[in-house]
Amino acid sequence: MAVLSYEQYLKRFLAYLQQLTMESNGKHVTLDGTEAVCQTGPIYWGEPGTNGQHSFYQLIHQGTKLIPSDFIGFAQPLNPLGRHHDLLLANMFAQAEALAFGKTTQEVRAEGAPAWLAPHQTLEGNRPSSTIRLERLTPAALGKLVALYEHGVFTQGAIWDIDSFDQWRVELGKALAARIISELEAGVECQLKHDSSTNTLIRRYGRSKDLSHG
Repeated sequence: MAVLSYEQYLKRFLAYLQQLTMESNGKHVTLDGTEAVCQTGPIYWGEPGTNGQHSFYQLIHQGTKLIPSDFIGFAQPLNPLGRHHDLLLANMFAQAEALAFGKTTQEVRAEGAPAWLAPHQTLEGNRPSSTIRLERLTPAALGKLVALYEHGVFTQGAIWDIDSFDQWRVELGKALAARIISELEAGVECQLKHDSSTNTLIRRYGRSKDLSHG
């Protein structure tokens, strides 16, 4: 799930969404402890729109993975600067239109592209996206966005019959980290009882640590 905000002040909003969605619904068993029969917990990622356009939109438009996208924009800028905001929203609207309708091979050929190049310039379209447009980025508007995505997480958890609010992976990681920190502080001679890869990482870190102290 790509979240594409056309507002630089939301540059860290996706980090919040990643924690909200993937920490909550990254589960493989249902409430009664049985294996989930469908994929749960989509991967949330993205960037402010104008950065993303030149880094990963290619994958969303023409890649083999279907990636739903949320566009977020505001009618009024916080810092007006000439026609900059109009250009910003024009890009957001254009990307949503391109995802929806693409460009057919016939349209590409009509523009004069040679036959060998036409397949590369064809965009199949029919890629799902939602456009969320608010008036202005205010605390209230931010609260509405938070409420929207939090409600979505709760609804997905209810549909998938998973517990969106437990965090057993976090508990396991903390327990393992507490064990490993004591081993790192004990030095390379301590008895390690992890898998071979983890044991090697700990020993190599210990040797580097000893060399730096030496």
